[in-house]
Amino acid sequence: MDRTKIVWPTLHQEQRLWVAGYTQIAGIDEAGRGALAGPVVAAAVIIPPHCAQQGIWAKVADSKLLSPAVRARLAQEIRAAALAWGVGTVSASNIDQVGIAPATRQAMVEAIATLASPPDYLLLDWVKLPQVALPQESFIKADRHIVSVAAASILAKVHRDQLLVDLHGTYSAYGFARHKGYGTAEHLAVLNQHGPCAEHRHTFAPITRLATRFDQPE
Repeated sequence: MDRTKIVWPTLHQEQRLWVAGYTQIAGIDEAGRGALAGPVVAAAVIIPPHCAQQGIWAKVADSKLLSPAVRARLAQEIRAAALAWGVGTVSASNIDQVGIAPATRQAMVEAIATLASPPDYLLLDWVKLPQVALPQESFIKADRHIVSVAAASILAKVHRDQLLVDLHGTYSAYGFARHKGYGTAEHLAVLNQHGPCAEHRHTFAPITRLATRFDQPE
């Protein structure tokens, strides 16, 4: 990991809210929104109020900028140091039923519901949750700028990657353990050869076209 190329998040947003009297501030982010297969996963992380930016809170960053090994190690530290953390998952079949945006919000709501300590404020990456009756703010690229959201991005990514590794055991032909369901050249080539499986998102455009072709009689 080249630390010189990483934009390091800060505690500025959390500190602003701590001063305002909030103590259970949950950073929330998702993983897998743009994948062609597998679930969308969201995580919520509440860091200890008024903590300093040191230890794990000085090491987190947007999960996309970190290697799998670094993400896995940081995820363990986050779970150990967080005041509370939670994960929510919505399956590919449910994504097909409701659409990816509602499914993403559903995963976030589930992540919030699993928190051992209920939040009093939400910091989100891009998404808004009008169905959650809590004060909240949504920021563009929050996972790059806000510590709690960056921590959530790591937990969501690590959890989802493991789910795709597990799916590889059932659908080994598709290479889920390698590309994690995203539309890589390898994944698209296998899809063209075998067609989609039950874990693909059949309402997504590439899968819709393939499903039509593979559903046609010989």
